Amino acid sequence: MKNEIPKQDEGAQMDVFEKVSFKDEATAKAFYPVVRQRLLEIYNWDKWCGFPTATFILTDPFGKEIQRQVAEGDYVKINIPGPGGTKGDGYDWVQVEWILEEQSPTFQKIAFRVRPAANPLHPDPETAHFFKDKATSTFTVYREGMEVHAEVHGRNEVPNSESAVLINNVRNVLVGWMAKIGFSYPQWKSLVIGLLDTKKQEI
Repeated sequence: MKNEIPKQDEGAQMDVFEKVSFKDEATAKAFYPVVRQRLLEIYNWDKWCGFPTATFILTDPFGKEIQRQVAEGDYVKINIPGPGGTKGDGYDWVQVEWILEEQSPTFQKIAFRVRPAANPLHPDPETAHFFKDKATSTFTVYREGMEVHAEVHGRNEVPNSESAVLINNVRNVLVGWMAKIGFSYPQWKSLVIGLLDTKKQEI
């Protein structure tokens, strides 16, 4: 598999890890598809997070809201607490760059990466996100032997402060600063914990 996590060059970075261990490989192998499905159904992420936080709305490449497993080229519009940017109609937008999957008798893995993007519902090419489009988030779940893991990796998280709209710059710097000092970490930590929850029933 290609190098999934970009090199960290500037701004903030974030890494979140969680795993669950089973008594035997067969049980882990049976649980992995459950976690895989939870990861790919982005529109349910806020329910797995376990507390009020951002909501995630999956759209197709044209910005139409959908409820299916994520695919390359799809967008995710994110509604975070507080005022949203005007470029994204109140949302922060990211696009799915790639999805990669691999498996062997002892190892199974799926990963995808998103990047801040323009609002697909408007012709304006300006990034509609509080981070610049150099930032990425890589989401991964994998099974290795008797363990199932979930991870989130953020790289090059630089506030998008060069918008043509001043109020967007102020908002993006504020939200980006909050993410940098750790406000986004609890959200992603709660997500990976929720993805690996063996007691929750499927939504």
